[in-house]
Amino acid sequence: MAEYDTLIRHGRVIDGTGGPSRTLDIGVRGDRIVAMGDLHADGARRTIDADGLAVAPGFIDAHCHDDRELLTQPLLPAKVSQGVTTVVNGNCGISLAPLPAMAPGLADLPDPLPLMASSVDAFYPTVARYFEALDASPAAVNSALLCGHSTLRSAVMSGTVSRPASAGEITAMQNLLDQAMRDGAVGLSTGTFYPAAREAPTAELSELARVVAPHAGLYVTHMRDESNHVDVSLRETFAIGREAGVPVIVSHHKCGGKANHGRSVQTLAMIEAARSNQPVGLDVYPYTAGSTVFIEALILSSDRVMVAASRPRPDTVGRWLHEVAAEMGCDLLAAARALSPGAAVYFVLDEADVQRILAFEHSMVGSDGVHSARPHPRAWGTFPRVLGHYCRDLGLFSLETAVYKMTGLTAARFGLVDRGVLREGAYADLVLFDPATVADTATYDDPKQVAAGIEEVIANGRSTWRRGESTGARAGRPLRHSGKRSMPFV
Repeated sequence: MAEYDTLIRHGRVIDGTGGPSRTLDIGVRGDRIVAMGDLHADGARRTIDADGLAVAPGFIDAHCHDDRELLTQPLLPAKVSQGVTTVVNGNCGISLAPLPAMAPGLADLPDPLPLMASSVDAFYPTVARYFEALDASPAAVNSALLCGHSTLRSAVMSGTVSRPASAGEITAMQNLLDQAMRDGAVGLSTGTFYPAAREAPTAELSELARVVAPHAGLYVTHMRDESNHVDVSLRETFAIGREAGVPVIVSHHKCGGKANHGRSVQTLAMIEAARSNQPVGLDVYPYTAGSTVFIEALILSSDRVMVAASRPRPDTVGRWLHEVAAEMGCDLLAAARALSPGAAVYFVLDEADVQRILAFEHSMVGSDGVHSARPHPRAWGTFPRVLGHYCRDLGLFSLETAVYKMTGLTAARFGLVDRGVLREGAYADLVLFDPATVADTATYDDPKQVAAGIEEVIANGRSTWRRGESTGARAGRPLRHSGKRSMPFV
């Protein structure tokens, strides 16, 4: 008789590969799955009866901004309560490392770095130091890290970031990036949509992307434009990947603004065509509103704008920007300036596009959640929303496909070895949920709400969430990239 630390019996096992589910048992010893099959004769210190439940790999959030929250809110209930066991941070060009010091002449952190922290003192000088902090004070989830282009610019560009970097500054960024990759970063992220990197030309991005190629890294981008010129931005993204010889991932793919609703037919065809010549991936969140710092173009193109955070006017959080502007006797842009630094929720997308991108064969799921006083509900509801609303209720895809988009596909894209799949020898990252009841309960009016139907979450063999509450276990680990890609980019 084999003895396990945990034995999960009678579950509907969805293994993360996209293949058909099966009813079988799973034996866990230490931090690994050591047996799968008919284990009725075996014993365990703890046995879980999963009859009526789905058993899947722990969900991997392909796109998040939890860099700081891993240390300040290590139990991370927003993610763990959804079934998430691994997060990919450092997206959109902003990462908590490496920032040895602010470059001379920069008085304040340029947008969107204040989304990460309000002071340069909260950043880490190297990725190695950041990972050491996570080793010393673990979180409840595993975490991979991208090195942010805007963070690099803030470290080396004197005077202003509102210009192209000089040759010397590019070399300085390349040196920081090379060390970040040696320290375990999984790739480079950019956010050329934002002020901190808006003036960076394509050549600057390509020169940096070349640095990650020898380390088997990725180029992950919040593109320059996700609305009127989304096609131009896609072509730029593909070109950078080709020139640098690296796989690219298009972050939170969307077509923003009424004039662009329906254009996902075109953009997905472009991505499919590009994939015939180079490795290209994408992630998406399952909502028709986005959220970020106050941005003029987004304010003007949105149907509605809700205040999500405001340092000078916290009393406006949760209110509509047009109502605040009316009270202030000014237009929307002037009101946004008065509320900055802060963030907003922008109702700018079309439901048909969201569904089309979600259903696209190569799309991963990412929350893009930002922690604030009144966050976008995606921070708490992304994964159960895909499982409940889009999979079960709308029938957009099978449950096996939904799980694959949240697990095996993401692990393959980011090279997360032995994660994202259920098989003997893999890490014991698991989520048990009820397919009939799993659902998001977070709303725009009340976003910090625990999902329904998530029964238990296990990371590295330890239970982190059970029956609607945290167990207190901080079982996560920083996932240092090895510098080799031992998994194919699907």
